[in-house]
Amino acid sequence: MKLRRSMLFVPGSNAAMLSNSFIYKPDAIMFDLEDSVALKEKDSARLLVAHALQQPLYKKYGIERVVRVNPLDSQFGELDLNAVVRAGVDVVRMPKTDTADDVIAMDEAITAIEKACGRAIGSTKLLAAIESPLGITQVNAIAIASPRLIGIALGAEDYVRNLKTERSPEGIELLYARCAILQAARAAGLQAFDTVYSDVNNEEGFLREASLIKQLGFDGKSLINPRQIELVHNLFAPTAQEVAKAEQIINAAREAEAAGSGVASLNGKMIDSPIIERAKLVLERAKSGIRDE
Repeated sequence: MKLRRSMLFVPGSNAAMLSNSFIYKPDAIMFDLEDSVALKEKDSARLLVAHALQQPLYKKYGIERVVRVNPLDSQFGELDLNAVVRAGVDVVRMPKTDTADDVIAMDEAITAIEKACGRAIGSTKLLAAIESPLGITQVNAIAIASPRLIGIALGAEDYVRNLKTERSPEGIELLYARCAILQAARAAGLQAFDTVYSDVNNEEGFLREASLIKQLGFDGKSLINPRQIELVHNLFAPTAQEVAKAEQIINAAREAEAAGSGVASLNGKMIDSPIIERAKLVLERAKSGIRDE
């Protein structure tokens, strides 16, 4: 799967950031047309984002272009969707996904636009954002609702508000939601993305939370500040020692296959399929950098 360790939020109404956010080189840029844009700026932000999507440097640097649109049942949703799909967006991030029907409705709307503008059917991907207790209870159905889905993301601020609690440094109030999203995503062959860490000046707290979600198994994290990109990339990068071990595992598996053996071993220990797949993931992540030990 494509590496999506970092997804940087960029307000759709911020013309300065839209024009050069590729310089930060996250794995994905998430242009926001929803919560970060005031009502009076919705129309102008839509035009700005549609123009930014056509900036060739995003493709040059391999940065995925994601747009969070307004809900389809709002006065802005269909306008947003029509503009960004025609402009060539890679992934549409759905806001406040509560049920599989939300995903199906978005899929059908995108299909109609793709047909109308001559874009290949299915080329626009979807990312479902879960922001409510209802969404968490329905996440398994959401995960299999559309072949366009590339992953599921957690939006914590609305979620904890609906739980009638608040976010804590330990994140205990998010543990069930994170595990539910991760399990549903993996069962459906999708990626899982964690919520933003809003205290941009608390590097220690950010790293603690990012380490937790990496250990749980998440693929990446939504970010609100460019300073967090290098931190999360370094955290997800394997060490030289991990890379060397992964290479040994892959080589041992290849040698066993070449010899016609169904069982591979390394240093007297059997290497099974999960270990080989983990080694492949380590080597894939190593292509983007190696962490200092």
